[in-house]
Amino acid sequence: MKRWLTIAVIMLVFYLPEGGLAVEKSDNEHTAPTMPEIVVTGTRYDEEVQNVPANVTIITEEEIKNSGAQNIPELLRMQAGVKVNDINGSRRSYTVDLRGFGETAALNTLVLVDGRRINQADLSGTDWVQIPLDRVERIEIIRGGRGSVLYGDNASGGVINIITKEGDRFKAGLGASTGSYDTYKGDAHVSGSVTNLTYSLSASYLDTEGYRDNSKQEAKDVGLNLSHYATDVLKLNLSTGYHRDETGLPGALKESDFAAGASRRSTINPNDFSETEDSYIKGGSEIFFAGDNVFKFDLAYRERATSSFASFVGGSFMADTEIGTVSASPRLVLKNEFWGVPNTFSVGFDYEDITEDIVNDLTYPPFSSLARFELKRKNYGYYFYDDFQPLSDLSVSMGYRRDWADFDFNAFTALSESVSADEDAFTAGVNYRFIEKSYAYFSFARSFRYPVLDEFFDFTSNSVNSALKPQKSDNYELGLRYFFNAKTYAHLNIFRLDTVDEIYLNPTIEGFGITGNDNLDGETRRDGVEMSINTAFDKWLSLSASYAYTYAKVRGGQFEGKDIPDVPNHQATLGAVFSWQAATLALSGIYIGERPYISDFDNSFDQQNDYLVFNVKLKYPWKMYTFFLDINNITDEEYSEYGVISLFSSPREKAWYPSPERNILAGVRIDF
Repeated sequence: MKRWLTIAVIMLVFYLPEGGLAVEKSDNEHTAPTMPEIVVTGTRYDEEVQNVPANVTIITEEEIKNSGAQNIPELLRMQAGVKVNDINGSRRSYTVDLRGFGETAALNTLVLVDGRRINQADLSGTDWVQIPLDRVERIEIIRGGRGSVLYGDNASGGVINIITKEGDRFKAGLGASTGSYDTYKGDAHVSGSVTNLTYSLSASYLDTEGYRDNSKQEAKDVGLNLSHYATDVLKLNLSTGYHRDETGLPGALKESDFAAGASRRSTINPNDFSETEDSYIKGGSEIFFAGDNVFKFDLAYRERATSSFASFVGGSFMADTEIGTVSASPRLVLKNEFWGVPNTFSVGFDYEDITEDIVNDLTYPPFSSLARFELKRKNYGYYFYDDFQPLSDLSVSMGYRRDWADFDFNAFTALSESVSADEDAFTAGVNYRFIEKSYAYFSFARSFRYPVLDEFFDFTSNSVNSALKPQKSDNYELGLRYFFNAKTYAHLNIFRLDTVDEIYLNPTIEGFGITGNDNLDGETRRDGVEMSINTAFDKWLSLSASYAYTYAKVRGGQFEGKDIPDVPNHQATLGAVFSWQAATLALSGIYIGERPYISDFDNSFDQQNDYLVFNVKLKYPWKMYTFFLDINNITDEEYSEYGVISLFSSPREKAWYPSPERNILAGVRIDF
C-alpha cells in the first residue's frame, strides 16, 4: 500500500501543470446526436461504428442515468446476447458471458477500463464492484474474437471497454441511498479543469447484509483521473484507483439441503469469506504529429491481495494470494491517404509481467497440506492493424498479432517447472455502407486464450498441472444495421465460433488428487443469431428490444453431441423509458431460457429452469436534487441465475445460488 501511494504521489507531482497553453476539448468528446457514433475499442483509436465489422454496442452516459442498474453488470444484462450471472445473489460476484462460454465466461470476455486490461491472470475474473457507475462516461461492447489481434488473451467472446469520465466544466455531487437487506450506499464526485489540467475524482461506499445469510458485503472505492495538456501536441494522462471489500460467501444450496429444511436465504457455509484489497496506477502520453498521426504509450502497475476461506464436504482451505502486474503498451497510429485512398495503420507492442504468490492451507482429514507457490507469467506480443477505404462507402480492415507467454511455477517444497506457449491471432473484415447510415459487414477472426495461473494450480490438491494447452477459436460474423429513420434502427448479426482445446473444469477427475482443469478432447461449436431494435418518439418515449439464439455443442471426444453448460438457447430483453415533464420512468425485462447446469457436461441432469424478471426505476429531479426509486424483480419471481452440479457430494446432485426476490433501493443525489 505504501509503495502504491508513493508511486501515485510522484506521478501526480510530475503531471501537475506549470502554466502553458490551455487546450479546449474537442466537441467530438461529447458527441451530438447528428454526429456519427465513435468507438475506440474495435481499433484502439477513434473510429466510426459503421467501419467496424462486428456487432458493436455503445451505452451512453444518458442511457446509464436512465437505467435501473446499480452497477455495470446489471447494465450489461440488457444488451443483446449478453448473459449475466450474479452468483451469490449479493451483487458482489458476477460473470458476464459473450458468445456462450458458460462457466468460463469470465476468462473469455476481455474487460478494459480506459483501454487498461483488468482481467487478472488468475481465476478471479473481473471484479466488477470496484468500477462504480458514477465514474463511467460510456461503455463499448465489441462481440466476437476480433479483439485478440489488438489486445491478445481473453478476448475470444468479445471485449467490453469501460470509459471513465474526464473533467470539463466544474461538477460536484453527493449521493446516498438505502434499501432492502439493510443496504446503504454513498458516493461523491468532483470534476473540472484548471487551465490545461482536467481532473475527475470519485469515491463510493457500500454496506449490505445481502439477500442470503453470510452474504454481507462492505466495499470502499476511490478513483482519480487526470489529463494534462502540456502543449498543443502533447497530452499526459494519469488514472489511479483503490478498492477494498469484505464479503461473505454463502455458497450453493443442494437439493438435499432444501429437503432438510433450508430456505432460499439459508447457507450451509456460514464461515466462508473473502477479503480483497486492490489498487492500480496508470500513466500515459499521447504525442500528435503531422496532422492526425499519434504515438501513445501507457504504463501501468496493479497490486491485488486476497484472503479467502472456503469449506466443502469433509474439508476446507484457507488461501492467501497476492498478484502484481506490470504492463506497458506503446503504439503508433498513422492516418494518411495513399493514391487518394484514406488509410489508418496502427502498430503496437504489449508487455505484461505477472507474479502471483499463493499460500494455501488445505485440510481434508486425515490429510492436510500447507503449500507455498510462486507462479509467474510473462506475456508479450506485437500487432498491426490496417483500415482503408477504397470507396467512400466501403471499408476494409485486417490485422495480425504474434504473442508469447512464459510460465514459471516455483514450489518451496518441490522442483520448479516452466512452460512456454506462443499463438497467432488474425482478422479481416469488410463494411459496406448503404442508404445513409445503414451498413452491412462480414468478418473472420482467429483468437486464443492461455490458461490462467490458477488453472495450472489446484487449491483442492496443492498441485500444478503444467500440461494445459492454450485454446484457439475461429469466429465468423455476418451482420446488418439498418436505420429506418434518424431515431429507429435494427441490428441483425449471425455468428459461428469454433474452438479447439477449450479449457474447462473436468468434473470426471475433480477430487482425485490431480487438477480438475483440462482441455476438451473435442471441438466446440457455437452458432448464434443476435437481434436488436431501438427507437425513440420525440423526447417522451424510447424503446429497445433484443433477442439472441445460441446453439452451443461439443463436437467429438468424450462429450460428443452434448450441450455446453450454462448456455441458454434463448434469451431476450425489453426496455422502455418514459419521460413526462421532469420525471423519468424506466422499465426493463430480462428473459433467460433453460440451460444445462454448470459442470453437467454429460447432460445427465434435467436443465435449469428459465426465468423472466422485470425491474423499474423512477427518477425525479427538483432543483439541485434528484430523487430515485429502484424496484427490482417487481413480480417477486423465485429463480436462480446460477445453478451447478455439486462435485463433492455422493451421489452428485443439483445445487443453486438463489437470486434475490423483490427488493428496493431509494435515494437522492445532489449535484452542484
